[in-house]
Amino acid sequence: MTRPVLKIPFVCMGNICRSPSAEWVFKKKLDEQNKGLNTF
Repeated sequence: MTRPVLKIPFVCMGNICRSPSAEWVFKKKLDEQNKGLNTF
C-alpha cells in the first residue's frame, strides 16, 4: 500500500528569496527527522 502524497506549498508575495529559503529549511528539517522520505 502506498502512502498518500503530501504537498506543502511555500508562497512568496514579493520577496523572491523567502519562499525558496522556507522550502530549503523545511526539507532540511524533514530529512533530519524522517529518514527514507523523498522531498523534491
